[in-house]
Amino acid sequence: MSLPQPVRGTHDLLPEDFRRHAYVRDVARDIAARFGYAEMATPIFEFTEVFARTMGETSDVVSKEMYSFESRSGESMTLRPEYTAGICRSFISNGLQQNVPFKVFANGPMFRYERPQKGRQRQFHQIDLECIGSPEPKADIEVIAVAATILKELKILDKCVLEINTLGDTESRQAYRRALVDYFSDHKDKLSEDSLNRLDRNPLRILDSKDKGDRALVEEAPAFEDYLNSLSTDFFADVLEGLGDLGLSYTLNRRLVRGLDYYTHTAFEFVTDALGAQGAVIAGGRYDGLIEALGGKPTPGIGWAGGMERLSLLTGELPEAERPIAVIPVGDVAEKMATKLAFDLRTSGIAVEMAFKGNVGKRMKRANKLKAKAAILIGEDELAKNVCTFRDLDQGSQEEVSLDQVVARLKSLG
Repeated sequence: MSLPQPVRGTHDLLPEDFRRHAYVRDVARDIAARFGYAEMATPIFEFTEVFARTMGETSDVVSKEMYSFESRSGESMTLRPEYTAGICRSFISNGLQQNVPFKVFANGPMFRYERPQKGRQRQFHQIDLECIGSPEPKADIEVIAVAATILKELKILDKCVLEINTLGDTESRQAYRRALVDYFSDHKDKLSEDSLNRLDRNPLRILDSKDKGDRALVEEAPAFEDYLNSLSTDFFADVLEGLGDLGLSYTLNRRLVRGLDYYTHTAFEFVTDALGAQGAVIAGGRYDGLIEALGGKPTPGIGWAGGMERLSLLTGELPEAERPIAVIPVGDVAEKMATKLAFDLRTSGIAVEMAFKGNVGKRMKRANKLKAKAAILIGEDELAKNVCTFRDLDQGSQEEVSLDQVVARLKSLG
């Protein structure tokens, strides 16, 4: 019988991997809070319609990658492939229209059926930031600034490039959409099957195509900036000026698009080539039509999502984990007292490691392996005097300390 393995595209977060994820999550959470974003969570699964409406019936995620299932009552459910749709659904169903701007941070597992590769799994994890209810360019500047600050705090901002583009307002987008349909319709014989399917329903997604023939056509396609009205141009100029005021550098990428009609104005990605092929570690944009697409009242919004697997791979050496104190009984008589002392120290807020068995030598080896700051030894002689032998493992010194003073002595170690 073969040994059990995790399902393809999933992986175990062993303690050191989990510590990396937790570090990325905690840094992101702290930075988001500084900018006024409160943490929330939505269910891991939603009605399939939530994602079909927000991600588009023709998108690869909806048509090929979602993990969907039928409930016992016959309703179609889907494990969330991303966070924004669920948060926007929550905004509507909880009647939060009076709470704008609704500024939230979230994190957790997502699920997509795609080919597993480095930094991308079928169960993966994201950090997510959303600002709902603010139509001003200042909101765009802020959400990008939060992302940049997180990357800076993780010491990986210098490995990333902020690419940014404007998708214009609805009027500009519709004008550009018509131009794309006209252009690609003249080259139908050269389009891939996927792009032919997108031509009438979602022509902007052709610009994302990885097909070589499509890419050649895209190079000669009409440019979005030629169809921007003054409102769209001014909005984007304000965003770029605001980023400049904050000292955030960026690169214009006029081919950076979002395929669905409810996306407007700013689209951006922090990309890196430090993991091999260039890929986004944080990506987002403005989605002023998304709430309405879900059945809510027209409400602007902007947000981003970041992949924790990729961010964890990019992040270098982590801050040192808290080092424990080792409590070591010397002889059977001291076992009970050592166990009680370890419990008291833990309830005082001190991390303690106490092996369940072994002689003093074996327990000291374990203490050294765990990089313990100090070892507290208790034997019959110490019990008789109500003291312990206190070894500072960094300094190599040893002294007797009253059991009543152990907590104070440990805290003096820093």
